[in-house]
Amino acid sequence: MITPKKRVMTALNNGFTDKVPFTVYENMIPQCETERDLRNRGLCIVKRLPSYTIHHPNVEVKTYGYLDENKRNVVRTVYTTPYGQLHKLAQAGINTTWTLEHLFKTPDDYKSLLFYIEDSVVVPEYDRVQTQVLRLGEDFVVRDQIILEPMQALISDYMGPETFSYEWADNQDEILKLFKSLSKLAMEVSVVVADGPLEFANFGGNVVPQIVGVENFKKYYVPVYNEAAEILHKKNKLIGCHFDADNTLIMGAISDTALDYIEAYDAGISPSVSVARKAWPDKILWLNWPSAWHLGTTKDVYNNTLGLIEEAAPGNGFIIGITEDVPEELWQKNYVAIMDGIDAAGTFT
Repeated sequence: MITPKKRVMTALNNGFTDKVPFTVYENMIPQCETERDLRNRGLCIVKRLPSYTIHHPNVEVKTYGYLDENKRNVVRTVYTTPYGQLHKLAQAGINTTWTLEHLFKTPDDYKSLLFYIEDSVVVPEYDRVQTQVLRLGEDFVVRDQIILEPMQALISDYMGPETFSYEWADNQDEILKLFKSLSKLAMEVSVVVADGPLEFANFGGNVVPQIVGVENFKKYYVPVYNEAAEILHKKNKLIGCHFDADNTLIMGAISDTALDYIEAYDAGISPSVSVARKAWPDKILWLNWPSAWHLGTTKDVYNNTLGLIEEAAPGNGFIIGITEDVPEELWQKNYVAIMDGIDAAGTFT
């Protein structure tokens, strides 16, 4: 009998399975009777677990939790470097963390941020990860995670889209210094991931093409993906990316990458599954079952699942996943309807 893990790994290696693999992130399916029944039917849970940690031995880090003026429980983290302090303010949300203040705020922070990045030390933690793999068994796949793409880290993590846009216009040379340092760090992480025990890894993700633009994506993303892919492929590891936005603008550019799989692809906002399969015939397509479609009826969910599978034919290298939050009152019936659709489609080649 094929296990959920083997079904996913067969698809990730572009093989045919007895039915389309169905996956869900570990924090998006509470333990309960429905969860147990779905796992018995073949649902595979995705555990995201980096095989390393990153330390900053020459940066002092202090964290403070408090109730702010808006009565929110927030956490302020202060990073002290030889060139000054960087501050980050965050609030915990459901399955996420909201950044209220980014590390970088003004051009005065360039030296401090560059020092912080260059002070990164990547430490493998293979034993910890391997222990988890053995404990979780065949109902899980464990995925490694390379840090955000260098440019995406600046946009999403360190600056925020608005500040980044102004700095890109006014101080592009300084941003490119950070980009170069982050690229070096990403390759150091890639080497550690390639040498680690996990079989596949995501590199960054959450790219918003409408912010980045096609030319910048080709110039600052594609070469970095390809460099990391070369490192992982030498160790027979797979590499993909979490492309969960509207990818219309960059469909052609993604085809030029050496990425093995495209994860979290949402055919409700991006081009259809059939278009994606034609655009990327050499890549595995790992969907996020379209988020907006969860608001339909149970019959809609079932029929939409059949439609996705029909568009994906012949069916090798195709996975249906849940990578975004589903309304609490809907997840049980919708997950069951998706699995019903997958079982009804059955084996197809």
